[in-house]
Amino acid sequence: MGILAMIVQFLLGLSIIVGLHELGHLLFAKLFGMRVESYAIGFPPKLFRFTWGETEYSVGAIPLGGAVKIAGMIDESLDTASLARTPQPWEFRAKPAWQRLVVMLGGIFFNMISGILIYTALTFALGDIYLPKKEVNKHGIVPNAIGSSLGFQEGDQIININGRDFEKFADVLKPYTLLAANSYYTVLRNGEMVRIDIPADFIEKLSELKGQGDFVTPRVPFTVGQVQQQSGAAQAGLQPGDQIVEVAGRVTVYFHQLQETLEENAGKQVLIRYVRAGVTQATTAEVSEAGKLGFQPKMLLAYEKRSYSIGQSIAVGTLRAFEVIRTNVVALGKVLVGQLSPTKSLSGPIGIAQVFGKSFDWIQFWNITGFLSLALAFTNLLPIPALDGGHTVWIMYEMVTGRRPSDKFLETAQKIGMGILLFLIGYAVVNDLYKLL
Repeated sequence: MGILAMIVQFLLGLSIIVGLHELGHLLFAKLFGMRVESYAIGFPPKLFRFTWGETEYSVGAIPLGGAVKIAGMIDESLDTASLARTPQPWEFRAKPAWQRLVVMLGGIFFNMISGILIYTALTFALGDIYLPKKEVNKHGIVPNAIGSSLGFQEGDQIININGRDFEKFADVLKPYTLLAANSYYTVLRNGEMVRIDIPADFIEKLSELKGQGDFVTPRVPFTVGQVQQQSGAAQAGLQPGDQIVEVAGRVTVYFHQLQETLEENAGKQVLIRYVRAGVTQATTAEVSEAGKLGFQPKMLLAYEKRSYSIGQSIAVGTLRAFEVIRTNVVALGKVLVGQLSPTKSLSGPIGIAQVFGKSFDWIQFWNITGFLSLALAFTNLLPIPALDGGHTVWIMYEMVTGRRPSDKFLETAQKIGMGILLFLIGYAVVNDLYKLL
């Protein structure tokens, strides 16, 4: 069921963003009086189709893309037979350059707007639940192995990012923070300010260690919550509200300390010191083979919640959308200059599907779909022949110089662009398979 949920989410999300992208082209083409011959989500064979007016609408069996065929345009169909005759008033090539430009940017525009709307709706519906910087800095952070290699130490208090203050602990982990040139953290350690620089390839190292958690996490004080019956905690007499301060001679004020100590003493009887009603007491407990005592911890860090009006949600959602675009721009730049490996940075259908996960969560689904919609907008804007960005370059060249590229040139450019795209898609799929090994 987990794999099925992943596949369904991937196909649904992809169909939504591709459908909206192609809808943008279709609507602007019709607005300017161009004849749209077909609108398709997915590639042949066609599962079903119908004709409305002059346009055939269809859904293909291979849901990995889509296309809109506009009369008089050299596109991925490479249907150039009709170009030999005199341009007709309803054809793409007969329209003014500015109208053709708007049509080519229509898909990108729709993906941008849909991404913004998704983030706006999520912001309005959910608000923000976040861990404030001031709350984390009461106790400091704890790094994992890669965080330690970066230079963090347990108990560090993160004061600013790139010399600027921040409000939410999540800002520490943002991809843009890790990708931006010359990024650094300033931490307070033993009364002194220490600068920790972020290497250019740091986010790449993180991707290699995915599944091992964030490179820094807050140190979390805790108390005993609900105690499971017949567990080691129950047999030891632990009660909700007890604060475990020592296990097997080791301090366990923070939850990660308790976890590490219990894992080291799995299957053993341990001495536990705890505080109840201000009095320190002692007991013994059996640690399970899984390294557990058998209680639900109550974490003592205070999260904050912020609600937004519709107007505020639009502003916040738009900012979040443009941050996605900005992150994609910076990441691509690092790939082009060799600071990030394309093998580790590029994902194909399998890698994208894995992002959705094996359980269906509507909030996560729409978050990912919004991100992919914006990523598709950015990708299509790249000046690669066969992409919208490539078509846009030729139209802008015409608008600036007054000279229109010949149909033969456009056909050749389209073929080259399609070859590039097929190579990139094949590379991404092989790369996904390689990562699975």
